[in-house]
Amino acid sequence: MTNSATFTRRTIMAMPLAFVAACKSPSQVIRITGFSMGTSYNIVAVDHTNLLDEQHVKTAVSGALTAVNTGMSNWDATSEISRLNASPAGSALSVSAELADVLNTASLVNRASEGRFDMTVGPLIELWGFGAPGAPGAKRKPNEAEVIEARAKTGLNDSLVLQHGTVEKTNSDAQVYLAGIGKGYGADHVGRAIEALGITDYLVEIGGDLYTAGRNPEGLPWQIGIEAPNVADRRVLEVVGVSGLGLASSGDYRNYFEEDGQRYSHLVDPATGRPVTHKTASATVLAENAMLADAWSTAMLILGRERGLEIAKAHGVAVKFIERDPNAAGLQFKMFASDAFSSLTA
Repeated sequence: MTNSATFTRRTIMAMPLAFVAACKSPSQVIRITGFSMGTSYNIVAVDHTNLLDEQHVKTAVSGALTAVNTGMSNWDATSEISRLNASPAGSALSVSAELADVLNTASLVNRASEGRFDMTVGPLIELWGFGAPGAPGAKRKPNEAEVIEARAKTGLNDSLVLQHGTVEKTNSDAQVYLAGIGKGYGADHVGRAIEALGITDYLVEIGGDLYTAGRNPEGLPWQIGIEAPNVADRRVLEVVGVSGLGLASSGDYRNYFEEDGQRYSHLVDPATGRPVTHKTASATVLAENAMLADAWSTAMLILGRERGLEIAKAHGVAVKFIERDPNAAGLQFKMFASDAFSSLTA
């Protein structure tokens, strides 16, 4: 028998995923769920030794998540990232190797994506009313002056200098938010903690970002379902087998508002300071780890299918776009994959 479960990505970049895992196996299958990093997490681990118990895995997972939150939670005033955000311009701050890895990865994706992945875009997100739950500001269309003022506080390459384990803010107003990469890093970090227990077959999902290793309990690659980007219709459009890779999806269809007949999604383009207007509804990325998949899925969705496929070809990004078909009767979708995505899922 096969047991299916659906994960919904509960970050500002939202797209549901599903994985399929068998429930019959001679090995012990450990399943753990919980809440961390502002979202839910789900873990499936296959213990071929049958020597571990659920508490062993829970303890390892809890420790890994605590470490990630200590370094990268924007909601913890004592975290490393909060100390960076509170630091004045011109002051070099020493950071851990883990945070430096995340910041450097974000910077690399920022440059490769023509600035579309930007950890400093928070002021624009908040201006349009798409900030964290409970944050001030209603969803509305701001005026030109407000957009210009908010954009002056953003721009990763104009805001931070990363070198030799230190970070220096060059823009005193800059604030770094890790929502678009932190959960992916968290999935990778939890995976390493599970591997330290001797487990080689597992799936870790945090808020829809996931990392897979080895095989599912049926001995197959982990079966990941890419769902239709439609809140009212959660049918799976495609199932892909994933092993030793991270996967993340971003979509525009859950968090938006309408004003004067125009639809505005939470996907604000750093280049314009305004929500994107293209037809691309979601982007799913496979990468060597969940951190890269997380960042690239955001960048690709903001770029849109046309420019996104060009950049994907140049940088070897494995991405699948789902686009609304404006010529179809009713809500229909078209799918477009980069060469790298097609090769990985062949």
